[in-house]
Amino acid sequence: MKTKDNRPEWKKKLYEIIYEADTPMGKIFDIVLLVLIVFSVALVMLESITHLHVKYYWEFFIAEWIITIFFTIEYIARIVVIKRPKSYIFSFYGIVDLLSTLPSYLGFFMGGKNLFFAIRALRLLRVFRVLKITRYVGESNKLMIALQKSKAKILVFLFAVFIICIITGTLMHLIEGKAGGFTNIPISIYWCIVTLTTVGFGDIAPITPLGRLLASLLMIVGYGIIAVPTGIVGAEYSRATDESIADNTQVCPHCHEEQHLADAEFCHNCGNKLND
Repeated sequence: MKTKDNRPEWKKKLYEIIYEADTPMGKIFDIVLLVLIVFSVALVMLESITHLHVKYYWEFFIAEWIITIFFTIEYIARIVVIKRPKSYIFSFYGIVDLLSTLPSYLGFFMGGKNLFFAIRALRLLRVFRVLKITRYVGESNKLMIALQKSKAKILVFLFAVFIICIITGTLMHLIEGKAGGFTNIPISIYWCIVTLTTVGFGDIAPITPLGRLLASLLMIVGYGIIAVPTGIVGAEYSRATDESIADNTQVCPHCHEEQHLADAEFCHNCGNKLND
């Protein structure tokens, strides 16, 4: 059922700035937010360096609270201007936005020397602000669609890889035994996974000719396996691109649905007009 948008004019204008990326003010808002997100993540990284943290403690403190206050205002504004706040609050981006502000407040209100390490851990959670960037990358929606559609195929592929690791790990345990470091089947499976993924830590290595032959075959198979998930996701990504989904940046003010077609005027989820 279509419903009329009875929101005040200021809410509609603020909604366009915050949720839309195809208006001049909306673009400026997104750019400012992106710069603050990148700056905030860089701040967390620099703050983890002990001598910098000690030397520039107050600079870090002031900069962090300026960013936190800005993100808090943004979070409250997103709730106020949308018609159904719950659809945003419990969405992926809503939870990410909340996590972007909570650590600073929790760290401020939780006092006591015994809680120092807990507070420090909470403050490090600010690095999750980097997830806010995905909202502004248009192609990320297509990638998420591709991953969702290829989920079943990837799971079958991973199951097949798991079976290969179990069989090969068991064989290596029988061939090499304790002399080569393959003391039990779980450790042998660990070596198999490391070899198959071409990481090769080198902490365990076969010493018998038969074991080295099996390891060589596993390494060759590993190179072939790498291409499989890439092809699966790539094919689905091409289909998602052809469907022209997520070319429209508009978010439905009624149900907060995204991923509309480029020329869409009405929400494909609730049927209401996208831009009242």
